This record gives sequence, C-alpha cells and structure tokens, in this order.
Amino acid sequence: MTLQRALDPMRTCTNMDMTDRVPDWLTPVAWIFIALALLSAAAIAFDIYARRHRHDSVAVELVWITSALYLGPFALLTYARYGSTGARPASDARAGGTETKPTAVAGLPGGGASAVAHLIGVPLVIASGLTIAGINLWVMIIVIGLLAMVFLFVYERVAGRRRRAGAMSVGTAVAAAALTVLAFDIGMGGWMLLLHFNEFMPPATEGAFWFLMQIGIVLGLLTGYPAVKWLTRRHESVVPA
Repeated sequence: MTLQRALDPMRTCTNMDMTDRVPDWLTPVAWIFIALALLSAAAIAFDIYARRHRHDSVAVELVWITSALYLGPFALLTYARYGSTGARPASDARAGGTETKPTAVAGLPGGGASAVAHLIGVPLVIASGLTIAGINLWVMIIVIGLLAMVFLFVYERVAGRRRRAGAMSVGTAVAAAALTVLAFDIGMGGWMLLLHFNEFMPPATEGAFWFLMQIGIVLGLLTGYPAVKWLTRRHESVVPA
C-alpha cells in the first residue's frame, strides 16, 4: 500500500480499488483559490490586529478570519460591508441593528466552525485509522460535526457574554449549536457522500480535496440558513459584528 493510498480519506480500508474521476484542470483551480483564501484571511487579520479595527471579542474576530478560508476573496467583500469597524453603519454595530446584517452574516460562525473542524478532523481521522463499514468517510463526517458543534458552542457562549447582559444558558447554546450543525450537514455531509459514491473524491493530500471541501461548506451555509435565521430571530444565535 502506497503512502498516498494510506492517506486517502475516502479509500482507506475499503475492499475494492477505485479510480477517481477528478479532472486534471481542477488541481490548478483549487490551488489558486486556496492561495486567494489564505491571502484573504491574512488581509482580514491585518485589518483587525494591525490596523486595530478590533471587535467585541476574539471569537468574533476569528469568525471573520476563518470566513475567508472557504469564501476566499468573497469574504473580503462581506467583511468590508458588515465586519470592518470603519465601514459598517452605527445601526449595525450591535445585535440590535437592522435585519439586513443578520440575514447576510448569521451563518458565518457555523461556516468557520466547519472549516476549522475540517482542518483538525480530517488528519485526525486519517491518523486514527478508524472506519465504519470499512470506510472512514462516515467517521470523518461524525468527527467534523462534533468538532463544529464544540466550536460553535464556545462561540455562542463567548460572543454572547460580550454582546448581551449575560451569555445564553449552556443548554440553549448546546441546542443552538446542534441544530445549526445538523442543518449545515445536510449540505456539507451530503456533498461529501455525493463525491465519494460518484468516485469524485481526491486524496486529502491534494489541493483539489480541500477546494471541494470549501464548496461543501458553502453548500452547508445554504442548507443551514433556515435554521440559523430562525435562531437569530429568537435571539439564540449571535451574529458577528
């Protein structure tokens, strides 16, 4: 067994050989977008920490930075409109602002949680060698989902404490994080399953894998949107500012 095959998260421990259908052109596209994503994250971090455009909490700042990991340069446009303290209107500076801001950015904490969960969970599952039914894809989806729930729970507690008189209760934060991630996983997990069963999943050692995961996170934002909007209206989700 070669090293590349051993590191392939979608083929490890399977009982049959599979040939992926990933086109060659996807590799350069993937690396270009990944490079733009990293540069965009660095640009947002520079604005926050070097230009001193600080936010209510470090948790909120990390949400904006991690948004670039999957949105790439599109995160810069969103940040310039809603996140930059030098650009946003006063009415949007706190949770009591207009409805435009929550509907545009309320899902970013979930997206950031998923992005970081992928960066941690994928190598962790590969290194562990754990599988379900001979495939570690199922383990990967579960681990990423659990990590995302933990990160989102911490965000809701920390950011909520700074934004309101007190943080939301532990039970409420757990429920909000779980509902968000479950709705998110309809898009993200469904995308991973679609890629796998259509033999379109490259090894995790290739840039194309991470680019496809970036697309999956965006799909997760779409399927998670109704749940996030409902939670925001009930004031059980904290919108980054």
